[in-house]
Amino acid sequence: MVKMIRNVGIMAHIDAGKTTATERILFYTGVNNRIGEVDDGSATMDWMEEEKERGITITAASTTCFWRDHRINIIDTPGHIDFTLEVGRSLRVLDGAVALFSAVEGVEPQSETVWRQADRYNVPRIAYLNKMDRPGADFNKCIGMIKEMLKANPLPLQIPIYNGDEFRGYVDIIKEKAIIYDKDRLGVTYSVVDVPEYLTYELNNAKDVLFEKLSELDDDFMEGYLEGRIFSEEEIKAVIRKGTLSSSILPVLCGSAFKNKGIQGLLDAIVDYLPSPEDVSPYKFWTSEGNEGFVEGRKDEPFSGLVFKIMNDPFVGHLSYVRVYSGTLKTGDFVLNSSKGKTERIGRILRLHANKREEIKNVEAGDICAVVGLKNVVTGDTLCEPQQDIFYENIEVPVPVLSCAIAPKKKDDLKKMWLVFNKYTVEDPSLNVRLDNETGEVILSGMGELHLDIVMNRAKREHNLEMISAPPQVAYRETITKSAQATGKYIKQSGGRGQYGHVVINISPSEGAGFIFENKIIGGVIPKEFISSVESGIREALEKGVVLGYPLIDIKVELIDGSYHEVDSSELAFKLAGSLAVKEGVKKANPIILEPIMKVDVNLPAKFLGNVVGDLSSRRGKIVEIGERNGYKTVTAYIPLDEMFGYTTQLRSITQGRGSHTMEFFRYAPVPQNIFEMLTKNREKIQTEVLYG
Repeated sequence: MVKMIRNVGIMAHIDAGKTTATERILFYTGVNNRIGEVDDGSATMDWMEEEKERGITITAASTTCFWRDHRINIIDTPGHIDFTLEVGRSLRVLDGAVALFSAVEGVEPQSETVWRQADRYNVPRIAYLNKMDRPGADFNKCIGMIKEMLKANPLPLQIPIYNGDEFRGYVDIIKEKAIIYDKDRLGVTYSVVDVPEYLTYELNNAKDVLFEKLSELDDDFMEGYLEGRIFSEEEIKAVIRKGTLSSSILPVLCGSAFKNKGIQGLLDAIVDYLPSPEDVSPYKFWTSEGNEGFVEGRKDEPFSGLVFKIMNDPFVGHLSYVRVYSGTLKTGDFVLNSSKGKTERIGRILRLHANKREEIKNVEAGDICAVVGLKNVVTGDTLCEPQQDIFYENIEVPVPVLSCAIAPKKKDDLKKMWLVFNKYTVEDPSLNVRLDNETGEVILSGMGELHLDIVMNRAKREHNLEMISAPPQVAYRETITKSAQATGKYIKQSGGRGQYGHVVINISPSEGAGFIFENKIIGGVIPKEFISSVESGIREALEKGVVLGYPLIDIKVELIDGSYHEVDSSELAFKLAGSLAVKEGVKKANPIILEPIMKVDVNLPAKFLGNVVGDLSSRRGKIVEIGERNGYKTVTAYIPLDEMFGYTTQLRSITQGRGSHTMEFFRYAPVPQNIFEMLTKNREKIQTEVLYG
């Protein structure tokens, strides 16, 4: 039954304990008969060799387990900012999420990033405060940080219990009972006892807060509360569930995944409070005409689903991860990839458990599976029955901000290199590989130094492909700052049929709206069949850039006039005319070079604050906030990406290894004049080398 399914993601800042918590979930639900650990490389969900070596999650791993007769499909997502796409595309297809926080550090920079991603897709959440066993863990401080920094409405359902400095368990506020974990290392056994007397006052206060917040959510509950009614556990949980599904409240639990405490309570909360697919339906779709529609998410409806991830498996080949929104998908079915307009046949259907798979014959609405044999799908494609015409909302892919030039060590491996890296870009759309036509270099672009490093290591490990790379280069952009009118003419007559294309355009800044093309031709001065060719030529010119060869962004082009020749005009001529016009227009419109600006959050001991701020300022950084968290100073700054290479090593040196930082893309901004001149000289040097060797 659909209502017995939970599709859940675990999201958090790096090193908060996501994978450790997932390993315990697999153990207590009986999927694994032993507990895997991240530190020794035995974690089930961190199955890639790169993950085992580095002790971090790189790719979102999916698994299935059962608790209280409910099927729980879990996706363990990465915490490092370089792999934010993995979090985003997982949240796009999940119904609920566990926001996991370290009880020591509380809300950290990447916690905020994944929280915003969950907000974008309206994903209901519960919170789990992990690492309650660590020195410095502070339950109430974390509650305050969640409220202040995430603007959420946290509702504690548990109170931690300590024996001296030892975390022993928690008070269940709803049951008014204490859960005390036995000395058993695996946390399988625990005792349900009366609440210790020293905690009864805190329990009564917490229950008052609980009932007051629930009264705000439900009028019937408020009426009963004011009348002094005694509510059953089921009634209380029903209102908590209602508030969780509407994101009006955030149920908060606590525990220590590493010490095997509190995971059973987390599993209960997933079942009790997070939505089933039934709770978040109906699902909106669009038709090719732009009309909206909805599916209820029932298995008796026509099949529809969304491809949210692609993987190339060395044993089974091309794997497409699919969230099924409606109907039933069976082996051998023919489905339409409506995003591509192509029909495909379903080969094998697999139930996922990290890198292990179980073959099944069919999958129904609300579930997640992997399909073998789809040839023309990419992340974000909609699959449906052939007679349908529907598209689900696509998955937002972040723009790569860091690039490097790559080449195989052996020249004979050039073709192999393209095959391997093209596979990786299909798996990971935030990765890009392209040929620079002017320099002849192959450019690899991604989300950060770690991202590119891991891809290069994978090529060596998985395909015996050794690569060399130049230092990473920043992904600069070009744009314009004023409006201009320009003409593009392409006339070629050399006997016989010639070529004739003539266009007039207005070009102006689009202020963050990307590329906008508007056809304002009236009276047929340019035939309709040539308009798309003009747009194509303009797009190609923008991609190659005009000033220094960087892609042009945020530009609006209006096609306002032109002329044609009845014999000599062609699609090619108008494509070239469009390209010439935009190049002339950009030069007139005061073009500038843009550089990516990063939001950098630094966490450091107070005594190093002056040196760190000074170093950030020397990197053209703008300090926007200095705060304090857990006895450490925090610094938030906006800094050009070009200044951030090697910062990890520098920060460790300044802070004696005790500082850490995270970095994410903020916006593009104009480069200073001295940087513009340096880029211009570098461009001229490259062009000279290409011309004269």
